[in-house]
Amino acid sequence: MKEGKIIILSAPSGTGKSTIISRLMELDDLRLGFSISATSRKPRGNEQHGKEYYFLSEKEFKEKAGNGEFVEWEEVYPGTCYGTLLSEVERVTHQGRNLIMDVDVKGALNVKRYFGPKALAIFVMPPSKEVLEQRLRSRQTDSEESIMKRLAKADFEMDFAPKFDTVVINDDLSKATAQTADTIRRFTGGV
Repeated sequence: MKEGKIIILSAPSGTGKSTIISRLMELDDLRLGFSISATSRKPRGNEQHGKEYYFLSEKEFKEKAGNGEFVEWEEVYPGTCYGTLLSEVERVTHQGRNLIMDVDVKGALNVKRYFGPKALAIFVMPPSKEVLEQRLRSRQTDSEESIMKRLAKADFEMDFAPKFDTVVINDDLSKATAQTADTIRRFTGGV
């Protein structure tokens, strides 16, 4: 069985990356599998270990990080870490599936560095900052302060776009999904 490859998607909040990933997951020819991230935070609601996340204590998380068991990780808030275990990448790719990862820009570039030509880094770009702001406001889920923080973070994230293998502009969700799918097919040899 041919080992799967790694596809990394990164984008500012509100760009449509999660929706693109869900649509890509429905395309059987892409043979996609999704990695389960590890976190040091406590489960919320009905979240289960090994389903939504691998829930680790902060000590366990830091030990695994120190042992080089993560391909990428970050302490997002003091004491709260998120990351992708190498064992999780191998679980998916050794099944012959292509792993699709949804990670922040720094994590994406770290994964790309780790796996080199076995990984494809795709940056999903909003058509403009104004459209991104409209999308964030239309969700009606964030406070004004949260929207301003997300927009400031988006500026920081968009500066990383040139470091990615390819940039997809999401000005139309169907077109952006199709372009991303075609890019993945070319990369995985499934053209």
